Amino acid sequence: MSEFPEQIDGLPNIAGHEADVAAAMARGRDKRLSDSPGGVDSGAIRAACAIALHQHQPLIPAGGQDLETAAIISNLQYMMEHQGIGDNYNAPAFVWCYKRMGEFIPQLIHEGKSPRVMLEYSGTLLYGLRQMGEGHVVDALKGITMNPEFSWAVEWLGMPWGHAVAPSTPVQDYRLHVQAFQHHFAAIFGFEALERVRGFSPSEMALPNHPDVAYEFVKTLKDCGYQWVLVQEHSVEQTDNGWHPQRPHLPHRLTCTNSKGESASIIAIVKTQGSDTKLVAQMQPWYEAKGLERWELAGKSVPPLVTQIADGENGGVMMNEFPSKFFEVVNNASGTDTPLMNASEYLEHLFALGIKEGDFTEIRPVQQGKIWARMQPGDGSEKLAKVIEALKKDDHQFHMDGASWTNDLSWVKGYENVLGPMEEASVMFNEKVLAPGTSTDDERYRNALFHLMASQTSCYRYWGQGLWTDYGREICRRVMDICNYDFA
Repeated sequence: MSEFPEQIDGLPNIAGHEADVAAAMARGRDKRLSDSPGGVDSGAIRAACAIALHQHQPLIPAGGQDLETAAIISNLQYMMEHQGIGDNYNAPAFVWCYKRMGEFIPQLIHEGKSPRVMLEYSGTLLYGLRQMGEGHVVDALKGITMNPEFSWAVEWLGMPWGHAVAPSTPVQDYRLHVQAFQHHFAAIFGFEALERVRGFSPSEMALPNHPDVAYEFVKTLKDCGYQWVLVQEHSVEQTDNGWHPQRPHLPHRLTCTNSKGESASIIAIVKTQGSDTKLVAQMQPWYEAKGLERWELAGKSVPPLVTQIADGENGGVMMNEFPSKFFEVVNNASGTDTPLMNASEYLEHLFALGIKEGDFTEIRPVQQGKIWARMQPGDGSEKLAKVIEALKKDDHQFHMDGASWTNDLSWVKGYENVLGPMEEASVMFNEKVLAPGTSTDDERYRNALFHLMASQTSCYRYWGQGLWTDYGREICRRVMDICNYDFA
């Protein structure tokens, strides 16, 4: 196409060219990532490590004094303009954190090193940076994403555009988030860069464990062209025995079966437990990899991959200690038998050995073994509902709220006063926008979708009650108004 702009009429380019986006993802399946200037000889290494940086800022109705009329702006912009409140003084440091990989990677490569990093930025953050006049951050990221001299060291991960959590976001809306991110990413970085996006990072590492929702989650990722998904160690169990992954540093195969008996599978890269931000800031995964030896997989000798993800800006350790530690480890790891690798590059090496997806240990979301002990796939949704209710009564540890980065956080309980409006907005969007078949390149569609996805950001749940709940409910109200008036 002649032009694929980053924004259209002041909104992010999140819809309208779905076929072109899908075609780019399909082309990416045949593109090799490991043939690069900094390629690793996988036959000569003992182990490797992969780190991912998660970056996110929500959009909030705070561009003015009156909640009902305030412009929707980045929370980062609000922080920047109100640095005397709470820890908002961190705003300039956050901006630097969002940008710094765009400077670190070229410097290290020019020094002859072989850095690696996986990046995961929400659509709300990328859009918000442009809107608040910090577009230099996005431009720095374009430098390491679009320039072949540097892009081999950087792997972008897909995510839901608005940082929605999969267990409690309506499945049809979650698919829209996944597609919108790909669309927006291509508008910023180009289709050639989108072709290299293979992995998916669920917001808050929240994996649905309700069989029907989990199936739709995996099916969405596969339908949208993803090869693998990042999962948290304690959010899954081995299908054969119900244990947590026994060899977490090898890829697994996440298989989700619904109540109708339909199954969908995707490769899973396991993120191990721990205090994520400190682990990545201090590059602990590399030190763990240094203590490992090659493992046997499907009759082949393969290097394990220690994988970890963390917020790229939160906390003093990440803000202050990470840069020097990252440089130190890249310097020490480059050219050794324990290098840094990105996950898709690592998978390519395994496939080159003749290893197939079916050779990976099968896993499923936690708690599902208890369900299938009482019913068979294909018994239907009514039987599933009865089994779930019975298990909740019989087993106080059983839940269907999904699992995420912390075991004691439910993405459903305690948030009814914001989930209600979210569900109402979702139903209204479905009835007024999707059901009539509104064209995705219609400006009304883009506006309604933008507000719907902004309302489903996890922050409106994670931060609990008070102002953040008010923000979420207000954006939901705007979704309802847009659907009622623009699609009347």
